[in-house]
Amino acid sequence: MSEIWFMPACEIARRVRKKELSPVDVMQAALARIEAVNPTLNALVAMRPDAALAEARAQADRIARGEDPGPLAGLPLGVKDLEDAAGLPTTYGSLPFKDNQPARDSAQVTRLKAAGAIVLGKTNAPEFGYTALTKNLVYGVTRNPWNPARTPGGSSGGSAAAIASGMLPLATSSDGGGSIRIPACFVGAFGLKPNFGRVPTGPRKMLHWSDTAVYGPITRTVRDAALYMDAVVGAHPSDPDSLPHPGYSYADMIEALPRRRRIAFNPSLGYATVQHDVMREVEAAVQVFRDLGHHVVVTHDTLPDLGIEWATVSGAEVYAEIADEIEMHRSQFGRGFLAGIERAKEISAAHMGRMYRLRAQLNQAIAELFERFDLLLTPTLPIEAFSAAGPFPTEINGQPIATPLGAVAFTYPFNFSGHPAATVRAGMTDAGLPCGLQIVAPRHREDLVLQAAYAYEQARPWNHEWPLSVTQSSEA
Repeated sequence: MSEIWFMPACEIARRVRKKELSPVDVMQAALARIEAVNPTLNALVAMRPDAALAEARAQADRIARGEDPGPLAGLPLGVKDLEDAAGLPTTYGSLPFKDNQPARDSAQVTRLKAAGAIVLGKTNAPEFGYTALTKNLVYGVTRNPWNPARTPGGSSGGSAAAIASGMLPLATSSDGGGSIRIPACFVGAFGLKPNFGRVPTGPRKMLHWSDTAVYGPITRTVRDAALYMDAVVGAHPSDPDSLPHPGYSYADMIEALPRRRRIAFNPSLGYATVQHDVMREVEAAVQVFRDLGHHVVVTHDTLPDLGIEWATVSGAEVYAEIADEIEMHRSQFGRGFLAGIERAKEISAAHMGRMYRLRAQLNQAIAELFERFDLLLTPTLPIEAFSAAGPFPTEINGQPIATPLGAVAFTYPFNFSGHPAATVRAGMTDAGLPCGLQIVAPRHREDLVLQAAYAYEQARPWNHEWPLSVTQSSEA
């Protein structure tokens, strides 16, 4: 069974489709790995093992009859606990919702299941995805498989930990300010934040008005992410902002990165400080693109730092969605979460106007950058994974972090701008923890992000190294 744990999702699905591997064997391998390491990591928080095994057996029977099981055949799937999967609770990591049982799957889960994936369980997330580490009052703290004393990040920390530890080959994730890229970076996985609307969301009780949060994959290989995207993209009636199908297969295009791309590397965006050993690994990763023949230019353009503005807009939408529940169940919400989103009550139309004028400045700055370059590279995060239960670091390189969201300085700008962005493993820090390189492309060019990430992955393979042994650290 152990040979399946870290096998790429695309390879598992290929072998299942060719009848070289049974969906039942794949599911049993996942359950064995979960039994071995989830008590330490707490990545999966609600399970349906018997139902998943029954579905695996039914899929095996259909394959034996010659039916096509789909491109994601036999893949055990984790669903982030901010997204609905029928038969499992969606708690949003929040005590007032601990018994919330959705009647149906989300649009994304429906499509993943139609492509052959089998829902096995829910993955942990912070309360309403509000923070960049994963803990909540419902399920507790999720830990990093490289060092369980450290966080896998958030808000898709449960998905990231499940992928990096070999518990699951596939898991859903979402990103409102870095919530795919942060945990993918901290566990050394690949994470793609698509363009807003590329992957449909919903059905929802309230349509969202902000355009910063998206669904997307965290995977162990770039091809796995391309396969995932092929299964879920395209307009859906539940999501009025969802984009039409791009008209091509990402998996078919990932090997076709055009030659001699103009690539910018910005090490700070003008305001970020980066941990020394993280920057060392990121610069080595950037060199790969030079070695591949691309024209890489180090730039020091300063982008407007809209960390507070991004947090304000995001918090206001969450507050609007659950305001009634807050008044009824105030004592059950996490104190930090509640304090953060209740600031939304102070926001006026004038505040929103000021924030969106600043957002226009950010948009223009990035538009001008992509007039000169085809791709932008940055560190994914300025730091390595910190303590599993927090607090967030206050210093980098012995100096106080200068900006309010300086610990995640490189991710949220591209939620506010809407550009597709991904993280690949750049290397390992001196503490033996993964760090990441972020790849950003013009709007709607997920294909270019995937092509660049795949070219990097082939030139500098990294996804054969995963934490096979997961043990509780003395730091914890």
